[in-house]
Amino acid sequence: MQFKRFILSALLFGFLMQCTSNGDRKVDRPLSIVKHPYWSVPATVYEVNIRQYTAEGTFNAFRAHLPRLKQLGVDILSLMPVQTMGRIRRKGRLGRYYAIRDYKGISPEFGAAEDLKRLIDDIHAQGMYVILDWVAKHTSADHPWVRRHPEFYTHDARGHMVSSVAEWTDVLSLDYRNSVMRDSMAQSMVWWLREFNIDGFRCDMAEMVPVDFWDSVRPLLETVKPVFMLAEGEASLLHQRAFDMTYSWTMYKAFNGIARGMVVPRRIDTLLQKENSLYPVNAMRMRFLTNHDENSWNGTVNERLGAAHKALAVLMFTLPGKPLLYSGQEAELDKKRRFFEKNTIEWTKHDLSAFYGTLMHLYHEHPALHKGVFRKIETGDAYIYAFERSYKNDLILVVINLSDRKRKVVTIETRMPEKTPSLFADAPFTQKASLELPAWGYRVWIKSP
Repeated sequence: MQFKRFILSALLFGFLMQCTSNGDRKVDRPLSIVKHPYWSVPATVYEVNIRQYTAEGTFNAFRAHLPRLKQLGVDILSLMPVQTMGRIRRKGRLGRYYAIRDYKGISPEFGAAEDLKRLIDDIHAQGMYVILDWVAKHTSADHPWVRRHPEFYTHDARGHMVSSVAEWTDVLSLDYRNSVMRDSMAQSMVWWLREFNIDGFRCDMAEMVPVDFWDSVRPLLETVKPVFMLAEGEASLLHQRAFDMTYSWTMYKAFNGIARGMVVPRRIDTLLQKENSLYPVNAMRMRFLTNHDENSWNGTVNERLGAAHKALAVLMFTLPGKPLLYSGQEAELDKKRRFFEKNTIEWTKHDLSAFYGTLMHLYHEHPALHKGVFRKIETGDAYIYAFERSYKNDLILVVINLSDRKRKVVTIETRMPEKTPSLFADAPFTQKASLELPAWGYRVWIKSP
């Protein structure tokens, strides 16, 4: 018991605090020892669903899209799991990507190991990076560990292996009290770095795995190469030693509420202030409008956000944080993709490619957005949301109407020079006339060095 108390005390002491400025108020924030790979700081992220991306659903077919994605402004490709999937208790005809039967095996649905290596080489040749979705909480019910190492799994009072979540009947929960299993999991991740030269991991259900496992894994991985680590979780403790970026689920929910008229825009300020107090200064928070789960289970961007989706996309790219696009979002993905079946994305229109491409390049090219200061601007209208992002001589001004009716703002206190052109409209900045925005309208002005 004394040892356990010592460990707890050490963890609490390790959660060191530093004093940072938040306007006129001082805020204590936790420290992080995570060092982001240099290439990740200005990077945008794009989640790749190989199964649904092309009619073939293969690595080789997806390779043809790399030049287009590079032109779009993608920096990091996040591949959904590509390993061999389980057959026992399989969901649907094709099964769940996240029910893994062999951590080092490649699903024949997508191609061979050599196909994947060629894809990763091509991604790197385009100047992009690749991270792999890693499922550490559970395996499929027919993973060899089930038979060879039942002690690797969590058991109920009757001695039966159990699922991580009751309805996830196709997977079995791993027991992280077992040190041999932990080491096997960690070494499998190292193997992927060495064998396939990936650049990091997106860790599924990261908060369901003990944080001390992640804390121990990152330095092990970095004996091979610098890595970028994305946690599917929101706990600030994940940033202390292990992860570069976490999901901003609370902001995602706020965006949905704003689009429905159920949440007022000042909720954004509340969440940003909360992040400023809870997260380390260097913590990256991922902003998104959709991803594989949200599209499949909760509806398309248009279904959830409607006419507000472009205004909220501008926010996603310009608020403090890092933006994510999901496969097909740039083609106005208008259908929910069936999770366990083949359901190919239609690439006939690419209606939003120019819009999202502009935002992707804006984020990557302007340090004001990926490492600049955020300053909220009061407009006198609760639904006209305005702010500046600045870094040295790089200044960006964003003004957005977060309502479904036309609104006008008279004065905007900003350092933006007169006659600065607007990014999306023929509307040079001026303080001499009031600014009128249509429902869900937006303006972005840029003063570059």
